[in-house]
Amino acid sequence: MKTTIAKVGNYVEQEVTIGAWLANKRSSGKIAFLQLRDGTGFIQGVVVKAEVGEEAFQAAKNLTQESSLYVTGTVRADDRAPSGYELTVTKVEVIHEATDYPITPKEHGTEFLMDHRHLWLRSKRQHAVMKVRNEIIRATYEFFNQNDFAKVDPPILTGSAPEGTTELFATKYFDEDAYLSQSGQLYMEAAAMALGRVFSFGPTFRAEKSKTRRHLIEFWMIEPEMAFVEFDESLEIQEQYVSYLAKSVLENCQLELKTLGRDTEKLEKVQAPFPRISYDDAITFLHEKGFDDIKWGDDFGAPHETAIAEHYDKPVFITHYPTSLKPFYMQPDANREDVVLCADLIAPEGYGEIIGGSERIHSYELLEQRINEHNLSLDTYQWYLDLRKYGSVPHSGFGLGLERTVAWLSGVEHVRESIPFPRLLNRLYP
Repeated sequence: MKTTIAKVGNYVEQEVTIGAWLANKRSSGKIAFLQLRDGTGFIQGVVVKAEVGEEAFQAAKNLTQESSLYVTGTVRADDRAPSGYELTVTKVEVIHEATDYPITPKEHGTEFLMDHRHLWLRSKRQHAVMKVRNEIIRATYEFFNQNDFAKVDPPILTGSAPEGTTELFATKYFDEDAYLSQSGQLYMEAAAMALGRVFSFGPTFRAEKSKTRRHLIEFWMIEPEMAFVEFDESLEIQEQYVSYLAKSVLENCQLELKTLGRDTEKLEKVQAPFPRISYDDAITFLHEKGFDDIKWGDDFGAPHETAIAEHYDKPVFITHYPTSLKPFYMQPDANREDVVLCADLIAPEGYGEIIGGSERIHSYELLEQRINEHNLSLDTYQWYLDLRKYGSVPHSGFGLGLERTVAWLSGVEHVRESIPFPRLLNRLYP
């Protein structure tokens, strides 16, 4: 019976064949232990010389790292094995013998591993991170489908920018200027006026020359937009969504979290509702913590966000930022013109902002005023203004950065490990 490592539990005490690669091996006298992987998981294959014969045993002992093979053997339950199963090997058929595999079981430097990212992905740790990423994506679709959101795909090539063009990659669109999208939000607002509740999931690009462990040049965003949803209701949907992601990862990635050494007790605390602190109170809090350099009207940096996050054991919303700090489309507070109805969701443990969101301006006159104040072209944004001209309604939305969320939930230190092929300030290879 041909199967995969993930499904061997269905064939205990039965003989199966698995297509696999040799991740590692060791031998002691008359027994060889093969660490096998097939993409779905890892399993140990035990080759006993007395059971397979001299020729087959020597073939198993001589296997090289990352050689591909078909392995046939009997599935055994084994409580000591991470997956709970082991394979008693009866036959090994080599498909391709790998030689001089560059990533050996010793320690390697980050730059070396990044240069070999196409191979580093095969390692147990990177495999675990990618499985967590996949679970977050699966749970994202599940959550929004269950809550009556329609998936909509905004364009990647755009003629304008929702947050200004200073950090965009410019290109030519025949004889026009175009940009790689930094957000699908404006288009998602149009979709929400047609479909009510929508979400997008796709790549976004920021030409931001940042080298921090939180930044990528190309990253993936989940961006919901919701008609007839005001600020407070949007926050409730955000915390329900993030709680759903944490719960799904805890339930479906236990082995991966164990491989990564993740403290799951911290993730178990990620349950709605989340604490909320206003920007005003956050400034006061930071002053009390000795951050004398920050003043009202300044944006928060990583140390500020971390200090606030450390005060709580679950994600925290920072709300009502100064109007001057935020993009032109955010709805002002009805009681205070100097702040907007927005919130950043800060993850615990120093992972920073994972969501930015707001209620959007729904007044044509106010949006037109904001576009002028930001020195943007009214002609370029006329289609966006049209949304306020023909049946405008209160509406809200947010964007969740996938890679920061993967890094946080899996517990890896740097976002470069949370995407298959990271694009960093000085890295476009492989």
